[in-house]
Amino acid sequence: MPSRKILIAPSILASDFSRLGAEVERMTAAGGDWIHCDVMDGHFVDNISFGPAFVEAASRHTALPIDVHLMITRPDRFFPRFAKFARSISVHVEADHDVARTLAAIRAAGCLAGLALSPPTAIARIEPFLGLFDILLVMTVNPGFGGQAFLPETMEKVRRGAKWREERGLDYHIEVDGGIDTATARISREAGADVMVAGTSVFKAPDAAAEIASLR
Repeated sequence: MPSRKILIAPSILASDFSRLGAEVERMTAAGGDWIHCDVMDGHFVDNISFGPAFVEAASRHTALPIDVHLMITRPDRFFPRFAKFARSISVHVEADHDVARTLAAIRAAGCLAGLALSPPTAIARIEPFLGLFDILLVMTVNPGFGGQAFLPETMEKVRRGAKWREERGLDYHIEVDGGIDTATARISREAGADVMVAGTSVFKAPDAAAEIASLR
């Protein structure tokens, strides 16, 4: 399998919301590749984070791609509100929507389409949608809250996703989200991931640039 460039996506869920613009600028200057935005509705997961206006505000402080992760019940209804300023939008296979139709609509809106799955969900759930998405987002913690411990058993999903990508001649990113630090980024990379969503590990680091370089 050819080597793929490692991308680091700082997650603003771990930022100081009162200094959103400065935090996004800090991660941009520190060498982040994408800015990751975890949108939660209080229904699909037991937490509420922020909505389109907040993400749009963040986008005004960086030229980096905005990577939106919709942890919401009806992503098909809400993704268009993010499409104007997002580069990629990921939706969950477990959510209440026509997955294939939503992925096609995200692509038609000019964004990369991502398909996410939570730790309890079998990787077989996404196999019918191979070729319809640009990002496979493997949650490495149970979605809803930042700061959780990495679940090593999720690496089997990353390995399977990487195997499908190679065997079927597909070209999609494999993104991991949850508990990512230098140790778990290495584990994820060895399994086949190429996009590392990092929250607490970069936002709380004494030197964000050094942490991002270490993750990469």
